[in-house]
Amino acid sequence: EIKPFEGRVALIPDAAGELVRAGNEVYLQAGAGEKSGYPDSAYSAHGIQILPDAAALYGRAQLIVKVKEPIAPEYDLLRPEHVLFSYLHLAALPELARMLQQKGLTAVAFETVAVKGRLPLLAPMSEIAGRLAVQIGAHLLHAPQGGRGILLGGLPGTERGRVVVLGAGEAGGAAVAAAAALGAEVTVFGLSRDSLVRMRQFG
Repeated sequence: EIKPFEGRVALIPDAAGELVRAGNEVYLQAGAGEKSGYPDSAYSAHGIQILPDAAALYGRAQLIVKVKEPIAPEYDLLRPEHVLFSYLHLAALPELARMLQQKGLTAVAFETVAVKGRLPLLAPMSEIAGRLAVQIGAHLLHAPQGGRGILLGGLPGTERGRVVVLGAGEAGGAAVAAAAALGAEVTVFGLSRDSLVRMRQFG
């Protein structure tokens, strides 16, 4: 991934190895897993072929598995015969949507893959986002960060911080859990009675 601050890799070595064992040729761009803690050697041990750069990989592969959507420097690497599988977020990126249409390739967005009405590839990312929202918010409440000097869990003789969460789905639920675990006073708004019942379990 070349998008700034993106260190994830789309497939860990064991998952890539499953594809090899199923009879596929699997390629990895050299160094692609290093920021996630997976050296090239971990992939090679599973029979994955390491290619020197993105151009070599896109030139050999049919299915391109990425984490984040392609950005401008990658556009010319895509061909009509590719199947692209990654987070795409096309509603927010009309330029990317137009480019993919013009290329004529098949693009499948992780965030739209549904299984029994759920979004299993989006759910873990939403959970991370919800937890991070509380963690970042708590940090920004510290006086040196320009905040009011509030600890979410409070201290003896002080009030607890108050957190309001809009939505009780994957992201909202994770935010509620994180804020409650820190001892904050949490109010959550949600459309689903079942999700609100689930939120009550956090106290």
